[in-house]
Amino acid sequence: MPANRIHLVRHGEVHNPDRVLYGRLPGFGLSTLGIRMAEASATAWKAAGIDVRAIVASPLQRTQESAAPWAAAYDLPVRLDERLIEPTNRYEGQAPGFTKRSIRRPTEWPWIANPMRPSWGEAYESIANRMIAAIGTAWESADGGDVVLVSHQLPIWMVHRRLAGEPLWHDPRKRRCDLSSITTVERVPASPTGQFTEVGYADPAAELRASAVDEGAV
Repeated sequence: MPANRIHLVRHGEVHNPDRVLYGRLPGFGLSTLGIRMAEASATAWKAAGIDVRAIVASPLQRTQESAAPWAAAYDLPVRLDERLIEPTNRYEGQAPGFTKRSIRRPTEWPWIANPMRPSWGEAYESIANRMIAAIGTAWESADGGDVVLVSHQLPIWMVHRRLAGEPLWHDPRKRRCDLSSITTVERVPASPTGQFTEVGYADPAAELRASAVDEGAV
């Protein structure tokens, strides 16, 4: 019996004192506040009686740490899926404003040649495809109940835009995917192609976000 719903959970606040784009760089775990945010999401779902049967996370430190409260709340192990990982990005380790600086660096012009792809990192199409594939695997592998997938802002936003039928190119400042937020999808009934649809968005850590710093996402 497949899953009922898939919950795409973004990680909590990251300890990033230099406010660089951390991407896939090692050593970027949750801050103390980020841990509380992750706990808030897991606690909210558990208190609501949502029947989570499996937890899967991106292999990066911040997502594994964000998955830990879910594992504790539901007494489940955390599986890893490389397809949930943050996209690659040529600007890893740099402070905000990197694309503007590239205008003054001719060797970096190819990086900003096509922002609709984008040319500075993994293509949006690639991100959406691997995320949808990971969702499909999670849905098929569950024995009823729901599955939690802990991932990152851009991959989750690509799922949203793909399922909404919107262009994958977008303004990063307008992403609706806050720290420790939960985007829920489910299978379209009787879909011959295994299509999914978004059915909910929750922000259990909203009260903690007033003092949070959300910089460094790809």
